[in-house]
Amino acid sequence: MITELLPFQFELNTSAIAGASLWALALYWGFSTLSHWIMEQLNRWFNFAERSLYTSVKEYERTRRGREAQNTFYASLFSIVPFLIVGAGCNWGVELTLGSSWAISMGLLACISGAVYELGRRDSQSN
Repeated sequence: MITELLPFQFELNTSAIAGASLWALALYWGFSTLSHWIMEQLNRWFNFAERSLYTSVKEYERTRRGREAQNTFYASLFSIVPFLIVGAGCNWGVELTLGSSWAISMGLLACISGAVYELGRRDSQSN
């Protein structure tokens, strides 16, 4: 078994991980304009930082399209991190005040509410 190979043992609280993830998803949907703004800023920063690594303009322009697509992907991944941190805080607050049995339930309710809000927001923008 793999547990016998590790010199240490650690325990993961799966309830806290699930609750924090649900809260993070709810916040990501609820604050979708903020998440989009964070993604754009990260993308701009990644493109700027990568541009400073090239000394040749010709080499930079030759590989620009692929690198910008890769930076957009990385920016979308890293834009989740602030919501995971705040989601973990929300989950911790619910566990502290209402108990651990409510943590996933409240996260699920917040997730559904955030999804309904996002659908309504998108529908109102299309009209």
